Amino acid sequence: MPAGAIADRIGKAQVTIIAMAVSGSAALATALSFGGPVWLTLLLIVIWGIFVIPDSAQFSALVADAAPADLAGSLMTLQTALGFALTVATVQTTPLLAGAFGWPAVLAGLALGPAAGILAMRRLLALRRAGVQAG
Repeated sequence: MPAGAIADRIGKAQVTIIAMAVSGSAALATALSFGGPVWLTLLLIVIWGIFVIPDSAQFSALVADAAPADLAGSLMTLQTALGFALTVATVQTTPLLAGAFGWPAVLAGLALGPAAGILAMRRLLALRRAGVQAG
């Protein structure tokens, strides 16, 4: 996978930050594209779809790196289950929220997840620079 190869060179947290920055930006840009050319909205959705994928694998790899060997499988299972639960909740509530607030507002709101993830990854990198064992 391209993200994995890049992560081997620049680090998993950095790849995760880049992927979340692009996916969050694409969410905002998609929201702003409503009412404009359909091809532009479609292009932004495709970009968003491409960049929303790599962060999940990198999160799993970071958990595996940071976890004690005897807990790695359980912690990765927990992380995956939480990720799927969040996805299910998002898929179920997004149309309801769009009905109440409109698609542009909801799509822009979806950028909050990547923003929170970027903050978490930056904290992880700061802890690593400070010498704290965090993976």
